[in-house]
Amino acid sequence: MTTTYYDVFPSFSGEDVRITFLSHFLKELDQKSIIVFKDNEIERSRSLNPELKQAIKDSRIAVVIFSKNYASSSWCLNELLEIVKSKEEYDQIVIPIFYGLDSSHVTNQTGDFGKKFEETCYGKTEELITQWKKALTKVASILGYNSVDWDNEATMIEAIAIDVLNQRSS
Repeated sequence: MTTTYYDVFPSFSGEDVRITFLSHFLKELDQKSIIVFKDNEIERSRSLNPELKQAIKDSRIAVVIFSKNYASSSWCLNELLEIVKSKEEYDQIVIPIFYGLDSSHVTNQTGDFGKKFEETCYGKTEELITQWKKALTKVASILGYNSVDWDNEATMIEAIAIDVLNQRSS
């Protein structure tokens, strides 16, 4: 295991969850003194920079928030590849959250999620597409949280934060 500097690295599509779910989730983690990597200062480019790759490695837990536009971002998909790599190499804990979509759509790249994924794959190498598919399937098969199973977001967010707290200290 690498030295961890962050308890949580969140992977998400900003346009879907940054000012809604994510802001409430980060507030809940902060109230529980859980240290979260925040990418506000990182400039987005076509490829992940070394600072971001290091932040993923330096996090004990990766929380992947799959939402309708997650697969429309090659940035998110490349981040997911790094998370899977950290899980395999450093035994990083990965917690998937399915926000407003069915987990099977992520696992099988179907539905609207699958359509967005296909659009993102256009012009990419077969090798990269295969890596993305494997990463999506692998992470989506981990037991996580599905927003449609909860009566309200606040209860779900609190449950996830408690899960993170418990996993952090295990």
